[in-house]
Amino acid sequence: MNHYETVFILTPVLSDAQMKEAVEKFEGVIKDAAGTIVNEEIWGLRKLAYPIQKKSTGFYTLLEFDADPTVVKKLETQFRRDERVIRFLTFRLDKYAHQYAEKRRSLKGAKQTAKEAEQNKED
Repeated sequence: MNHYETVFILTPVLSDAQMKEAVEKFEGVIKDAAGTIVNEEIWGLRKLAYPIQKKSTGFYTLLEFDADPTVVKKLETQFRRDERVIRFLTFRLDKYAHQYAEKRRSLKGAKQTAKEAEQNKED
């Protein structure tokens, strides 16, 4: 199994429920093909560097997953078929990128727990 990371941009005219449903659909494609989701980050509505399909913003989502190479082809086919997807990029992580991603996730988790502890202290 290889380690992959994919970032895709959804059209900004979607509601939050529609955006979450689209993300769940793509996660389902990975899980149905015996892949495992390692990390999901919804970056939210962000400004695009340049207009795409006359849109200047989009919903960004990052998925990290472990799967066979055939899963990437199925996932990208689904991205191309879904008109809600403006752009996508999937790439395989080498061992250094995978180590960096793990380190980034652990630091992010440590920051989250520190924030929660601080909020609980204030209450």
